[in-house]
Amino acid sequence: MSPTAIQLDSLSIHFRVPREEVSGIKEFTIRKVRRQLDYMDVWALREVSLTIAAGEMLGVVGRNGAGKSTLLKAIARVLHPSAGRVRVYGQVVPVLDLGGGFHPELTGRENIYLYASLLGHTRTETNSRLDEIVEFAELGDFLDAPLRTYSTGMSMRLAFAVAVCRPAEVLLVDEALSVGDEAFQRKCLERMRTHRQSGACILFVSHAAEAIRSNCDRAVWLEAGRLQQDGPSAEVLAAYHASEGEALPEERPA
Repeated sequence: MSPTAIQLDSLSIHFRVPREEVSGIKEFTIRKVRRQLDYMDVWALREVSLTIAAGEMLGVVGRNGAGKSTLLKAIARVLHPSAGRVRVYGQVVPVLDLGGGFHPELTGRENIYLYASLLGHTRTETNSRLDEIVEFAELGDFLDAPLRTYSTGMSMRLAFAVAVCRPAEVLLVDEALSVGDEAFQRKCLERMRTHRQSGACILFVSHAAEAIRSNCDRAVWLEAGRLQQDGPSAEVLAAYHASEGEALPEERPA
């Protein structure tokens, strides 16, 4: 039996949100000082318990706002639990807000070093993997051009290439298949499979049913912050799509 990579015990996260719309930070500050703000509690996750093994690729499905991205951010320690516990065994590589650490005035090459440093890579490590990153991102002659000249797809490809350039023990992937065309999406999935074969635990959030069914033996369905179902990916996907009032897309050959 594979060792545990992620253990969630009754994980709950909530936010306090003003009931009235506030136009800006100035109005927010004035109304807060005057105690004119009325808050409501919004639970992004409620008592989610999961155990995920090393070498397992777990698909995560649910409607927009169901808590999928919040779940990954809690495991990445970007968000702290309001209640419950998150235990992670191994180094986490989050592939969440792709390109969030880029600077538009720097070149692609400079942004590789910037983003890699934010992910904890040393300059020596980045130097050793630079050619691999550039080849994976398919930048062509744009490597030394300012990032502001890149298309959105090019920026996202570069960010994904940097994030997955070195082995990970826990890989958190949020909608990576929105990056680039079908050929690049296949490259993303292949790189994720390589990490898994090396023993990495992967959490894969996607609206692409076929990608989850083909790559994940197990899936979980989140609904309004709660764990609705956990089981074989085909069963979870069928139940989720049935709840949406639509049929599960037919399986296509790989």
